[in-house]
Amino acid sequence: MMDGDILTIEEVAKYLRVSEGTVHEWAQNGEIPAGKIGTLWRFKKQEIEKWVNARLSTQVIEPQYGSIQIENIVSPDRILFLNYAAKRDALQALTDNLAKAPQVKNRQELAQEILKREDLMSTAIGRGIAIPHVRLASITDLVVSVGISRTGIVDFQALDDEPVRLLFMIAAAYNQHAYYLQTLSFFSARLKNRDLRVSLLAAETPQEVYDLLLKTHGA
Repeated sequence: MMDGDILTIEEVAKYLRVSEGTVHEWAQNGEIPAGKIGTLWRFKKQEIEKWVNARLSTQVIEPQYGSIQIENIVSPDRILFLNYAAKRDALQALTDNLAKAPQVKNRQELAQEILKREDLMSTAIGRGIAIPHVRLASITDLVVSVGISRTGIVDFQALDDEPVRLLFMIAAAYNQHAYYLQTLSFFSARLKNRDLRVSLLAAETPQEVYDLLLKTHGA
């Protein structure tokens, strides 16, 4: 069994939802951090995570679907206040909530794939934020569930070691790659605003959180 900190081309391809050939080409061209053990490409988990987060933070994504409209992907009934010390419990609560959305057709698959993605690589991006995300054929349209944790979740293993308290779970249809990346980038960029993070954590109702998120549009 391979060390969990070292990933194969197949594992990286599954995580990034691209073909193994694409990962191989990126490695050959030096576009993704990689090294060779003999003739085989290998990838350090932490370096891939940093690479992904850097791309989410800086990559300009072509607005194939126009700008992100919060009201189309989030609603007050998909905003939860959490109080779990373990990330698995928090992810399960968000998954259960998100599975109630009409866009989600297979609750079990959603739960399995969210946990599988998290086991492969943490979705914590620092500043107390995690953005668990999947694309699935059983999702009909992109939808988001938001968790505001009253407890710092320490086992997300964020790069900055800060406990996670803000969770944005994104589920998209398998053919929504551009929209999916655009949404990830949107939340990653907006949540760099410290005042917004503080306000979200101080919110007392789902409606208050929703109103704060609506104000992020076009910020």
